[in-house]
Amino acid sequence: MKSAAVLGGGSWGTALAKLLAEKGIDTSLWVRDESLAKEIEQKKENPKYLPQFNLPDTLGVTSDLAESLAGKEVVLFVVPSHAMRETANLVAKAISSNKAPNLFVSCAKGIENETLMTMTEVLQEVLPPEMASGVAVLSGPSFAKEVAQKMPTAVTVAAFNEDVARGLQKFFSTDFFRVYTTQDVTGVQLGGAVKNVLAIAAGISDGLGFGTNTRAALITRGLAEMSRLGLKLGANPLTFAGLAGLGDLVLTCTGDLSRNRQVGLKLGSGQTMDDILASMSMVAEGVKTSRSLYMLSKKHQVDMPITEHVFQVIYKGLSPKDAVRGLLERPQKYELYGVH
Repeated sequence: MKSAAVLGGGSWGTALAKLLAEKGIDTSLWVRDESLAKEIEQKKENPKYLPQFNLPDTLGVTSDLAESLAGKEVVLFVVPSHAMRETANLVAKAISSNKAPNLFVSCAKGIENETLMTMTEVLQEVLPPEMASGVAVLSGPSFAKEVAQKMPTAVTVAAFNEDVARGLQKFFSTDFFRVYTTQDVTGVQLGGAVKNVLAIAAGISDGLGFGTNTRAALITRGLAEMSRLGLKLGANPLTFAGLAGLGDLVLTCTGDLSRNRQVGLKLGSGQTMDDILASMSMVAEGVKTSRSLYMLSKKHQVDMPITEHVFQVIYKGLSPKDAVRGLLERPQKYELYGVH
């Protein structure tokens, strides 16, 4: 595999395109906004989403999807989860059966609101059936800015086919970007989706002025929620102790670069959801995913109280203080993961 199309000109898409191009991979970056695509191409920098990082001259930037996909072997979907289906439909129409890409990698962390599908399920539903085995996911604790700075980072690539996972492991790996493999596609995606909602909860806690005790409790009990849902949906419970589970959860709940934690901080400090969203230029996946996970937990009868209270705060007008009170007043239980 020597070529890639990165679909999505946000911070993470730009960082991954930079990584691959600097590695010598023939890489194109598709940016939906034509004016931004031209600006990135001219300046060799993404001034809106990843400023102050020079991009390789070899990286091609375009707003023409067919041009971006032409001759590429690997397609990275680095778009918000709510845009995954639309983007996949565009890709399905643009690719030719004769020179179609071999692999399709989801780099989004969310659950589709309308169908409650994971991103790989969306890709497998939309892309031609013969391409389903080439669908994979890249996830783990990885802020785009730190990857662009070439800070040591470890992530996980999950694929249904072990050979596909190993191929992508080699494809993405550099001397600072370490990639592990797994075949637990479901678990890796659930970890990436749930942690964003829990990061909003951690941000609310910090915004209310609570301390590190509270944050540690939220992370730990949030991990229990993640594990309960994963077990119900057939994931490997060990996945949630790894990079795509606990690793990403800790990063997103504690790091200042976390957009979801920033949403929570603002909610905890008294700002309204409408004002918060209006002030953001980048997507915080946990906002929409809180609805998906709430519905998913009800569908499968999985107890996810932190997730439910975040949903209530965002969509039902529950005050952050009442959400905390509601969590603390729940019936006393044993601490036994996967059961209580």
